[in-house]
Amino acid sequence: MTQPRPEVLQKLTPVLTKRWLSPDAWQIGVYERLDGYQAVRKALDVHPDDLIQLIKDSGLRGRGGAGFPTGLKWGFIPQGDGKPHYLVINADEGEPGTCKDLPLMTYDPHSLVEGAIIASYAIRASRAFIYIRGEAVHAARRLRNAVREAYAAGYLGQNILGSGFDLDLVVHSGAGAYICGEETALLDSLEGFRGQPRLRPPFPAVAGLYASPTVVNNVGTIASVPYIVLGGADWWKSMGTEKSAGPMIYSLSGRIAHPGQYECGLGITLRELIELAGGMKPGHNLKFWTPGGSSTPILTAEHIDTPMDFEGVAAAGSILGTTAMQIFSDQDCPVYNTWRWLEFYHHESCGKCTPCREGNYWMVRTYRRILAGQGTYADLDTLQDTADNIFGRSFCGLGDGAATPVVSTLKWFRDDYLGYIEGRTAPRLSEKSLVGAH
Repeated sequence: MTQPRPEVLQKLTPVLTKRWLSPDAWQIGVYERLDGYQAVRKALDVHPDDLIQLIKDSGLRGRGGAGFPTGLKWGFIPQGDGKPHYLVINADEGEPGTCKDLPLMTYDPHSLVEGAIIASYAIRASRAFIYIRGEAVHAARRLRNAVREAYAAGYLGQNILGSGFDLDLVVHSGAGAYICGEETALLDSLEGFRGQPRLRPPFPAVAGLYASPTVVNNVGTIASVPYIVLGGADWWKSMGTEKSAGPMIYSLSGRIAHPGQYECGLGITLRELIELAGGMKPGHNLKFWTPGGSSTPILTAEHIDTPMDFEGVAAAGSILGTTAMQIFSDQDCPVYNTWRWLEFYHHESCGKCTPCREGNYWMVRTYRRILAGQGTYADLDTLQDTADNIFGRSFCGLGDGAATPVVSTLKWFRDDYLGYIEGRTAPRLSEKSLVGAH
C-alpha cells in the first residue's frame, strides 16, 4: 500500500462526511452539538427568494447524475399559482457501484432532514417526501428516527421555530425497482402506481407529484444545502472548479487497496483518488473504470488524469454521473463485466418502451453467445446496431445507460471481444447459459 502524498491528502475536503465518524452522529443531540439545525434557523429569517438566489450563486449542481443547477431548478417552481408545492428527495440509490447516499442517510440523517426543511421553505412547499430504496432497511430506520426527533424538537410540523412555516416530512420506502430512480417513475410510484417514466413535458416543476409543482432532488444535493446556508456561496465555490463548485463524495470500489467514500473538491483526478485509496491492489494494473456508475461510458488507463468534474469528464467522452468509480484491472474482462451490467439493466427495465425492452433482451443473449465461445464477427455489428437504436430512443435514461457500456467497450476493447470469437480467450460461460439465447 502506498501512502498519499501530503499535497494529495490535502485535497480531502470533509463537508458532508465530516460527522460520519462521530459517535452516535445520527442522534439529534449529537447533530445539534456539531452545528446541526443552525442553518435552518438562519434560513427561516430570510425571504424564500433570497434562499433560491443563494443556491444559484453557490453554483450547486445536482449530485444525482445530471448535474443540473439546483437553484435554477428551484426557480422553475411557479409562485402564486394556488397549488400545493412538493419537495421529493430521490433516495432510490440503485446504480451498480453507487454507494454515497446510503452512508449519508445512515450516519448523518439529520443533515438530509435539515436540508429538506430549508429547500421546502425556499420553494414554498408544506409537504416533503424522501423516497428511499426498499432494500435500504437500516438507512430507512435511521431516517424515520431522525424525522421523529425533528418533530419532537419543533423542527418539523406546525409553526416551525415560531416562523409561521409548516412542513410535514414523510419517509417512503419503495419496492426496490431501479426504474424508480428516474424522477417521473419515482413520482408515479409515490402516488401508488406502477413505477414507469412519464412523458415529458409537462415537467415535474409544473406538473409533478399529484399534478402539482414539484422539485425532485438527490440526497447529496439536499444535504449540501445547510452547509451553503451556513458557509455562504463564496465558501462553497472555494472548493471545486469554476463551473463545478463544491465538494463531491467519490465512491471508489474494485481493484484498489481501500474502497470507500472520499470527499474531495470537484476536479480531483482519478490518479489522485486512487492514491488516496492506497493505490491499486498488488499485482493489478488499471485497465478500465467507470467515472459515474455502470450507466456512464467507461474510460481507460489513459484517462487517469482526467479532472473529475462535470466538464472534465464530459471532455473525456463520459459523464460524471453519481461519481461511482468502479476500478478494474488487467485481470478483469470488459466483455464479461458489460454482460453482467446488461443482465442488471435487462432485469430492471420496466418494459414500457420497445427499444429498451427488446434491445436489452437481445443484447444479453448475444453476450451470452460470445462469452460461451460461440459468437461471430456479425455479433459485434449486431451489438453496435442494437445499442445505437436504444440510445436516444428509449422512453427514459435506463435504455441509454444500458447501451453505454456496450458502445464504450466496443470502442476501447474490441480485441477482447475478438478473443472470444476467434478462440484465443477461454469461454467464461457454459453452453447451459445459451438456452433461449439463440
